[in-house]
Amino acid sequence: MSPLVIGLVAISAVLHVAWNVRLKTAGDPLRAATVGMLAASVGIIPAGIVAWWWSGAQPLPAEGVALGIVSGVIEAAYFVLLSAAYRRGDLSVVYPIARGSAPLLAVAIGLVVLGERLGVTGWLGVALSIAGFLVLQQPWRVLRGHGTHDPSIAFALATGVTIATYTAIDRVGTRLIEPLTYAAILWLTASLALVVWIRLVAGGGILTDGRDENRRSAVGGWLTLGAYLLILTALSVAPLSGVAPLRESAAVFAAAWGSVRLGEAATRVETVRRVGASVLIVGGAILLAVGGP
Repeated sequence: MSPLVIGLVAISAVLHVAWNVRLKTAGDPLRAATVGMLAASVGIIPAGIVAWWWSGAQPLPAEGVALGIVSGVIEAAYFVLLSAAYRRGDLSVVYPIARGSAPLLAVAIGLVVLGERLGVTGWLGVALSIAGFLVLQQPWRVLRGHGTHDPSIAFALATGVTIATYTAIDRVGTRLIEPLTYAAILWLTASLALVVWIRLVAGGGILTDGRDENRRSAVGGWLTLGAYLLILTALSVAPLSGVAPLRESAAVFAAAWGSVRLGEAATRVETVRRVGASVLIVGGAILLAVGGP
């Protein structure tokens, strides 16, 4: 893989972690996510319209539009679940589990539903990923009565389900509609769905009380949009099997940042455990991409 692609994916990973740091440190992660998505929509929707016009302004296929809308709704669910996880748990735990569980879920669907087969390398990837989850969660401590159940884990795993779902949908949707136009449909749908959710379920207004808080959330939205566009660029010149595992390297960045900068790890040993577990999860994702079905 070329240094250009590696650089694009690495920058995308850093931007995505920065966006998640913003969500984790926000007073209200869900409202921060909504403000960020709305801010990014100001950029991606005009870009999507221009891309559609530039490509000939042909009528958009109904199937592609429908997939973009469905993906947008699932993206909104992703933010609802991720926000719930961040309100209950650490960035250095939630992010690696949410991102790392998605490849495992995709493989499970392929094996159980589609009847696909997994090679030795793929099974090694599964083993590494599971080992990383176990090291990160340490379920044996709870069973022995030496620890307490982390309520964020269930929400992080549910977030991983949404990631696996919208990723599978987007793979099809971006082949039916020009990627920028598809992203505009997705972004608009997700933003509106989040606004509706806050109004009907969460209650209150969209904006938070502090102007600086809203400004940081808006900047975070532009960061995640930049991460998305960089990934699209990388995918235009490199295969998904190479880009996806590199993208998961963000889990290591998140684990390190949360453990050290946010003070989530009380000791150096705890920092090493969390970062090491994330390395195992990312290693498993890489092997799954190389030896998956």
